[in-house]
Amino acid sequence: MEAHTTPIRLNQALNTAKEAAMAAGKLMRQNLRKTKKRHDETQFDIKLELDQRCQRVIEAILTTAFPQVPVLGEEGYLGNVDQPLRWIVDPIDGTVNFTHGLPHACVSIALQQGSQRRPSQHETVLGLVYDPFLDEMWTAVKDKPARLNGRLIRPTNHTQLKQTMLAIGFSKTTEALDEMLPAFNQLIYKVRKVRIMGAAALSLVWIADGRLDAFMEKGVRIWDIVGGGFILKQAGGDFYHRAIDQEYRYAMIANNGKLRRKLMPYMP
Repeated sequence: MEAHTTPIRLNQALNTAKEAAMAAGKLMRQNLRKTKKRHDETQFDIKLELDQRCQRVIEAILTTAFPQVPVLGEEGYLGNVDQPLRWIVDPIDGTVNFTHGLPHACVSIALQQGSQRRPSQHETVLGLVYDPFLDEMWTAVKDKPARLNGRLIRPTNHTQLKQTMLAIGFSKTTEALDEMLPAFNQLIYKVRKVRIMGAAALSLVWIADGRLDAFMEKGVRIWDIVGGGFILKQAGGDFYHRAIDQEYRYAMIANNGKLRRKLMPYMP
């Protein structure tokens, strides 16, 4: 891919992303125990009015600082997201947890750059994941190590499945359940523990900080994983992901850098 120089300073972009994430996180804290207005609901997913409100808050801060950069978000797009520079935003990752008052949800923001000739190919250059309930902010920028609240982080050194704390995600369709259940049923006997956390971005940064060893999901969306996946890479972990359709869905095996080959046979 042809190199493309970022026309904005990454430190400035990171500070703006921090401001946006903290503003959305404040709304999340204020509303955790309140009854939420639901815009849409299926058996496996919930869309809240607060999802949209948080994204608008994030968009306002990002576009005030960088009006030329579009935003690709879970709650809609702002501008032409095929441009070489774009923000990717999940205003509330873990919405179902949050709706039920479970304080395991976060804000995810990433900045990507691409080639002028092939703008559909993008490289992440900034990632931020903010847990407003633990006040934990994971950050990384290109060519720099990942940090949690300013301190350097690293994944575990576990190499065996029997040592592995594994998170598995189940996407929002019955097809995704059908595909991932066999992996769950087999791996639960091979790893130390399986956890279903419900917030993909947090599972990714928890691997980066050594709280988990690996995370698998098929059908996960780009805005759920791109920020946390970049942070994991910059921490020294492995963020394997492949596109499975044109709707920003991916199959993913994120891990500490030592477990991909052992987990790959279980990925549908």
